[in-house]
Amino acid sequence: MNESFTWKGFKLETPAKYRIRIEGHVDENLGQRLGDISITNAFKKDGQPVAVLVGYLPDQASLSGVLNALYDLHLTLLSVENLDEKIGRK
Repeated sequence: MNESFTWKGFKLETPAKYRIRIEGHVDENLGQRLGDISITNAFKKDGQPVAVLVGYLPDQASLSGVLNALYDLHLTLLSVENLDEKIGRK
């Protein structure tokens, strides 16, 4: 059985807007170092600090670079969302 399947969704080279949530508050200047990503410091419902990073990345290699930079800073990753994917779904 040899079926042909064509993936029509996101690919490694697909640009997208991402939202990354990390534990704690971070300096908002970090966003410029990560590729012009906006950073908002907020609090979760339980009062714990959380930083929300939102930005457009040209591909998943860039996303990987941002995630590696956060890891190198010893920041705890809470979530990563592809916002373009959510917009495209119904």
